[in-house]
Amino acid sequence: MIIQLSAGQGPLECQLAVAKLFVALQEEFPDIELLSAKRGDGQNCFDSIQIQSKSDLSMLEGSVQWICQSPFRPGHKRKNWFVDVSIIPAKEKISDKQDFRIEKFHSGGKGGQHVNKVETGIRITHIPTGISVTSTEERSQYMNKQKAFKKMRELLMDKEKKAQKKQTNLAWQEHNKIIRGNPVRVYEGMQFQLKKK
Repeated sequence: MIIQLSAGQGPLECQLAVAKLFVALQEEFPDIELLSAKRGDGQNCFDSIQIQSKSDLSMLEGSVQWICQSPFRPGHKRKNWFVDVSIIPAKEKISDKQDFRIEKFHSGGKGGQHVNKVETGIRITHIPTGISVTSTEERSQYMNKQKAFKKMRELLMDKEKKAQKKQTNLAWQEHNKIIRGNPVRVYEGMQFQLKKK
């Protein structure tokens, strides 16, 4: 499960809250792994942090409130700072070579006396995605197989890039969305103590 902690468009205090929430969650769920972090404007401040955990952290989705006097602006009236917690869908996984079906067939066209006598055409299907490619240009089955695998690799790499872009776009959309009010958790003070409901 991939979770994103985000300050959204919030001030420095929200960026500090992201860092403090990350530390608090690491203590609560020791299997948490840091995937990426985007530094904020101040020391120990983060605009967003992506984490991964085998634990079910879906109960954290929503906003987390931090009630604290601003450590950056003494005398500032505001005491409530918010962090968005979003679940980011895992990137679609593209499987490896053992998930291919390879078919041989007679290929037409130039080739003289060997046309339709030798199975030189190759069709490769990537079973998990259903992507299929054929190669019949070469007179040798081996060369057609090489060409078909090259085409397949290009198509799978393109699919992988699109999946990565989709995940990045989803993360960015979530980063800009903070719902204040009705927080799933409330923390208090510089010690970032979880307030019991």
